[in-house]
Amino acid sequence: MQGRNVPDITFKTRVRDEAVGGDNPFRWQDLTTAEVFGGKRVVVFSLPGAFTPTCSNEQCPAFERLYDEFRALGVDEVICVTVNDAFVVYQWSRHLGVSKVKFLPDGSGHFTRRMGMLINKEHLGFGYRSWRYAMVVNDGVIETWFEEPGINDEGADEDPYTVTNPETLLTYLRSQTAA
Repeated sequence: MQGRNVPDITFKTRVRDEAVGGDNPFRWQDLTTAEVFGGKRVVVFSLPGAFTPTCSNEQCPAFERLYDEFRALGVDEVICVTVNDAFVVYQWSRHLGVSKVKFLPDGSGHFTRRMGMLINKEHLGFGYRSWRYAMVVNDGVIETWFEEPGINDEGADEDPYTVTNPETLLTYLRSQTAA
């Protein structure tokens, strides 16, 4: 994966716009990978889904807690990609109280599929989701890549969380600073 460009896709996002009015002042906004990654160094982590235990209790809070350390090491943004729609992702981020990490909904799984990380979890009632991975992207190019071992599709319930934690990425970034 290292040295490869991130897939060229368009994310379907929702943004707050007071001009919309009403109880739900949000509008649709397309966001391209060029807009997300162009000219920036970004830490990305992807996970199986919103409101799931490891993602909600460990992974997202840890990236939020360590956000300032990423920034101090030259990272412009920390982004969570999940195969969930924009409405679910918005409510999940509110539920978590996350304000520094940005959430990027990959509702149809196009980005995740092109990354080679789309897996089938229909046996759990989830449908298609992302395998857990993390990467540093520098101006649209994957600088480093980590994925959990044992990528699996139908029939397996394993959901490891060992190398896609923020500490692993911080160790990598510190090694680049020291070099």
